[in-house]
Amino acid sequence: MQTEADIFSHRKFWAHRFGIAPQLPMTREEMDDLGWDSCDIILVTGDAYVDHPSFGMALIGRLLEAQGFRVGIISQPDWMSADDFKQLGKPNIFFGVTGGNMDSMVNRYTSDRRIRSNDAYTAGGEGGKRPDRCVVPYSQRCREAYKGVPIVIGGIEASLRRIAHFDYWSEKVRRSVIMDAKADLLVYGNGERQVVEIAHRLAQGEPVAELTDIRGTAFITKHGQREGWWEKDSTSVDIPGKVNPPIDPYAVQTEASCETQKAETEQDKKTSDTKTNIIRFHKVMPKDSSKSVIRLPAYQDVRSDSVLYAHTSRILHLETNPGNALALVQQHGERDVWLNPPPIPLTTAEMDGVFDLPYSRVAHKQYGDNAIPAYEMIRFSVNIMRGCFGGCTFCSITEHEGRIIQSRSEDSIIKEVEAIRDTTPGFTGVISDLGGPTANMYRLACKSKEIEASCRRLSCVFPSICKNLGTDHTPLVNLYRRARALPGVKKILIASGLRYDLAVLSPEYVKELVTHHVGGYLKIAPEHTEDGPLDQMMKPGIGTYDKFKAMFDKYSKAAGKEQYLIPYFIAAHPGTTDKDMLNLAIWLKRNGFRADQVQAYLPSPMSAATAMYHSGKSTLHKVRRKGGDIPVPKGIKVRRLHKAFLRYHDPENWPMLRDALQKMGRADLIGNGKKHLVPTWQPAGTGEKGEGRRVSGKFNRSTGNKLSQKGKTFRTQHDRKASRPVRKKRR
Repeated sequence: MQTEADIFSHRKFWAHRFGIAPQLPMTREEMDDLGWDSCDIILVTGDAYVDHPSFGMALIGRLLEAQGFRVGIISQPDWMSADDFKQLGKPNIFFGVTGGNMDSMVNRYTSDRRIRSNDAYTAGGEGGKRPDRCVVPYSQRCREAYKGVPIVIGGIEASLRRIAHFDYWSEKVRRSVIMDAKADLLVYGNGERQVVEIAHRLAQGEPVAELTDIRGTAFITKHGQREGWWEKDSTSVDIPGKVNPPIDPYAVQTEASCETQKAETEQDKKTSDTKTNIIRFHKVMPKDSSKSVIRLPAYQDVRSDSVLYAHTSRILHLETNPGNALALVQQHGERDVWLNPPPIPLTTAEMDGVFDLPYSRVAHKQYGDNAIPAYEMIRFSVNIMRGCFGGCTFCSITEHEGRIIQSRSEDSIIKEVEAIRDTTPGFTGVISDLGGPTANMYRLACKSKEIEASCRRLSCVFPSICKNLGTDHTPLVNLYRRARALPGVKKILIASGLRYDLAVLSPEYVKELVTHHVGGYLKIAPEHTEDGPLDQMMKPGIGTYDKFKAMFDKYSKAAGKEQYLIPYFIAAHPGTTDKDMLNLAIWLKRNGFRADQVQAYLPSPMSAATAMYHSGKSTLHKVRRKGGDIPVPKGIKVRRLHKAFLRYHDPENWPMLRDALQKMGRADLIGNGKKHLVPTWQPAGTGEKGEGRRVSGKFNRSTGNKLSQKGKTFRTQHDRKASRPVRKKRR
């Protein structure tokens, strides 16, 4: 894999002489106190401003400050006019626009498309402080405020909308967000390298229209105007079936060339392997990959053809390895959206430099005593790595941060723990998390850099753990031991998601985790029990969970601790049938689990599972017009049913489950015995109509069979042991 110049190697911009700001300014008064007459760069965000490295605007802002630029923050502006976008004046170099740490639509709406009443990234948890798809209106207001100032969009919202994407909330395929936002550049993935290069090149007077060679960015050009590029149609790489390729008016189509093309297509069909996750090119790739581009199906085509959309999604996911990914281009009307290859991951030294910047680690002073829930959750936690090679199809981490793990050094992490201990208000001696996207991928990597640079697997751990993947947890065990030995640190908890299929390969790690770093409960995400949905999620089978649980219980007992696993599951994921959810519900009851909250699958933009949801096709192998179909639970009724199976113990769900079990031919699961899933009785005040139900007859609790006893009624109780006849009062 090629290397890039260190992000801290640039010559500092002249404004570095102003020094370090206690907090990046949000008002003109703060700018005056710092001696600034203007800002070089202004970051606009949908989140409240917290000067902490877990918040994107703070991390990028402090990094740009370290490059010598004066950086201001506009947080949660009123998007109905341009007034709030003028509060810091005109930026000298560019506006940077982000939706915040979360996609604004995921932040504002539930999986059932109901608007949320609160917002964890807003002071006081208040909802409604950001618009839908906020990158778009924010960018438009920036343009209204100061015409001619370059606009660069980034963050997870822009990153996951960098090409034409299915939008769950409007149930349609939308254009690339750079088209709707009318921005000059889009930064995708972790943006440190891109933003630093953009800032320095613009500061040196280079026009934004000429910044077309920066990895990890997307931009707009007129269709077909870039010369000197070797273009390959994506349908020749991964054939989705019959398509109408663009006609080249300069190509001479002969009978021989037609027969050759037909033969190649037939050969590709014969050699396709529906179980492989590795794309196979049947044509020789060009020697100069830096001038090669894959043309994706146009927005106009994927908008109306869901199979072509699924094909496009597959190509995008196969072109995400920085070591071998080609540029991508997609036509939108008369213009093209170009995506340069992904950014080169940060080195450990660069990661340390980013996290060692002078964050105040507190919310901006303007919020006063108003708590910001997201900050309260992470203020005593430390991010030790980024990236994830799990490739779970429903998750956006891989699409945004990439599959290559970027880890900080042990010294840098310990330094941050000490900073929390010494400077963060309210610290009681407990570090709430040492983690990241995954708790136990710290320093895990491919054993061979050459193999890593050429690999096209969608996951390093599915369908099995790659033999080339290093799985040694020793560095993480050593980090845990060193961190908890620090004076003033009473406890180190691990709250990030645990990849248990990796953990079981290191009994020493599991023992260390269970003995010292679990606070009574450990959250874990098997997601399902059935192979159908698990295969489409790219998650291991439930047997691996059972193996981890056995180790967890063993080491908990050895430590003399009573500790429990809390498993998380997803309802209504593509590939899931009603029978799958029923089997999961039976497993939950058999194992004594009663979930308080359940998660219904939410199709986030650009994820592989979203392509499955939209098309009904699996994208884990070549997408065909015929074959590859998977069940997709759509519609409010089936999604509610799948959630009801997860909460089989909730009386509100019993009427729905009884009806479903009858239709599925599983009425044997309706009864009042231990072997039954739902009882025959209904508590007063519960059910679909919110009313107690009267049931004629008496029930034998040992069998669940209804015994006819005409003329008597029984009011049922929530606790079936307390169920007893209630005689009608005589008037």
